[in-house]
Parts: sequence; C-alpha cells; structure tokens
Amino acid sequence: MPPALAPSPVSAPSLSAASAASAAASAAAMASASAVATTTVGTTVPRAASKLNIEITQAAVDAIAVQIAKRARAETSLRVGIRGGGCSGFSYVIEFHDGPPNARDVVYDRMSTRGEAVRVLVDKKSLLYLNGSALEWEKTLMRQGFKFINPNEKSNCGCGTSFTV
Repeated sequence: MPPALAPSPVSAPSLSAASAASAAASAAAMASASAVATTTVGTTVPRAASKLNIEITQAAVDAIAVQIAKRARAETSLRVGIRGGGCSGFSYVIEFHDGPPNARDVVYDRMSTRGEAVRVLVDKKSLLYLNGSALEWEKTLMRQGFKFINPNEKSNCGCGTSFTV
C-alpha cells in the first residue's frame, strides 16, 4: 500500500506552539480524509484528480473481506469488470485475482469494518463502462450477492447478468 500523504509543516514564526499544533492536526486530518481514493500500480491518484471511478459500498467491502478470508491465499484481490457476451451485449465479471495487480489495473484499497484490508481491481477498459457505478452487497430473502448500480446501463436482460450501454 502506498504511504499516506504527509501534511505540509506549518512554518509561521508568529504562531504559538498550541496554534501550530492545532494547524498541523487540521492539515493532517484534511490530508487523511482526501488523500488516496484510487491507486494504480506504482501511482497514487488523489481523490479529486480521479476522473473515472466506481464506488464500493461498505457492505460490499465487508462481504469481499469475508470471501477473501474463506479463500485463505496471500495477495488475493477481487477483480470486477465487464466482458462482451450475454443476452444484451455485456456481462459483469466478479472474480478472484491472486498475486499483484496488472500494470493497467486501477486499484481500490479499502478497509472492512473488522479492520481487514480489501483490494478491488478494475481494468481501465472496464472502468470506461463502469464509471459512476456503485458495487453493492444485496441481501434479501430471495438472494444475496453483489449488485452493480450502473448509470451507464441503457437496458438489461431479464436474467439480470447482462446489459447494454
């Protein structure tokens, strides 16, 4: 995981020690709140600079953590994306990825509510079609599983696994 961005030191000789400490704490809080949303392999992308993005809800992060723990392999990530095929033209892909991310992957590092690190990978081509989407975990009486809320979907198949953009 890339190092967190460090706050800039406050260098104002007229500030008292308490004021300087307060300013440094505010800068650290701002840096940690908005520092890193998405990373690509070897590159950190600040939240404001990321144009293509997906949202991963906390419930989805927690469900991913449970599934990765069951898998019990080092460096396991969840890969999400799309592939051509299905009734309507495209279908969603959700699969495990063991090992380091590919060079063109966008990497989302998240933390589950139980403190487990979760990594989600999306290839850049899929991200074009998933931009603005949310990956949610749905648990109802009839089914449980991941669900994409994709604003780019124009229509979908009755089976619910394929869509058109």
